[in-house]
Amino acid sequence: MKLPELLSPAGSYEKMLAAFRYGADAVYLAGEDFGMRSAAKNFSLDEIRRAVRYARAAGKRVYVTVNILPHSDEYPALRRFLRALAKEPPDALIISDLGVIEAARELIPASEIHLSTQASAVSAAACRAWHRLGVKRVVLARELTLSEIAFIRRNTPRSLELEAFIHGSMCVSYSGRCLLSQYLAGRDSNRGACTQPCRWNFVLSEEKHMTEKLPVYEDRGTFIMSSRDLSMIEHIPELAEAGLSSLKIEGRMKSAYYAAVTANTYRMALDAYGRDPAAFRFDPRWKEELDSVSHREYSTGYYFSSLFEDVNTVTAGGYIREKAYLAEAIADTDETGRTLFMQHNKFSVGDTVELLLPGQPGVPFPVSALFSEDGEPIDSVPHPKQRFYLALPRPVTKGCILRGSHFHL
Repeated sequence: MKLPELLSPAGSYEKMLAAFRYGADAVYLAGEDFGMRSAAKNFSLDEIRRAVRYARAAGKRVYVTVNILPHSDEYPALRRFLRALAKEPPDALIISDLGVIEAARELIPASEIHLSTQASAVSAAACRAWHRLGVKRVVLARELTLSEIAFIRRNTPRSLELEAFIHGSMCVSYSGRCLLSQYLAGRDSNRGACTQPCRWNFVLSEEKHMTEKLPVYEDRGTFIMSSRDLSMIEHIPELAEAGLSSLKIEGRMKSAYYAAVTANTYRMALDAYGRDPAAFRFDPRWKEELDSVSHREYSTGYYFSSLFEDVNTVTAGGYIREKAYLAEAIADTDETGRTLFMQHNKFSVGDTVELLLPGQPGVPFPVSALFSEDGEPIDSVPHPKQRFYLALPRPVTKGCILRGSHFHL
């Protein structure tokens, strides 16, 4: 059977490599302008071209987000950007605006057009209309239930692909269309500059007693607009059977470690389902892997209910911290059995760490010895970007991740 594509976020070139190494079929990324995550590092034009070449050589795909709602005076720059992309076109452009779709069809016809979730497509009729306008794939609005997605699939042409978010941060507004950030901070969420004020801790005051600030309480907590994170790892069969072409992970602002772990976990689950759908069994270790990345309390979003009960947060609204990202292998294991790493967080001889390998959960082992780049024994790796050698339980290839065995506080 044909499995849905696994689509991962790439907020930088490093994150793209991590997602691909750990099982993503495709990544979505943005240039330095016109994307919905302006605070991410994002990609220069040269980096986009490098990413496209890397993906093609690896049999992967790259989608470039051009999904802000541009004003009239931005179109000249937008058209220049599209012309530049056309020299080495990505596989698709993710767009939410009709004017941008028209410009993309004219200037970069080699790239597919994917409709952004910002367009709020929630019906089969809307999807069919977008398809007639040249859209190859619709990224469905997050407010849809699984049964609604299945209905849309049954009532749209098979030539139209459907994509949906299955993991990551959720938004209190309708498909990300929010004015709160612009009003409170002067930064427009519809132009990639959201400050996430829905995550703030709000208080209540009365106009004659402005100095008295009272907390705003619900029976679910005080962060009344802060949504839980989405996680559908326990529902891979339902997602596949609903007819989705692509399963999308949110998180271009997250770390390379997040990109690797989420891609690896959903890859394991999808492959297990693909081997024998009838015999598929959920592995609790997959949930443990997703618990190891920075996240808010998980939910299944709107997939099983159009009501809000499973979307709003029930805790203090903060992140559950991830396991420490200790180091990345920057070369394959050598003939002596040692592997050269680049440090990201401090650790020492005697610590228990975990090796994260593509296609399996983390493998714990004690650090019995560390060596400097010159081969001298050392007790710890305290400095960021320090290069060092470590003997591992098994040989690995470049890009494998070493992490802490406990959550990083």
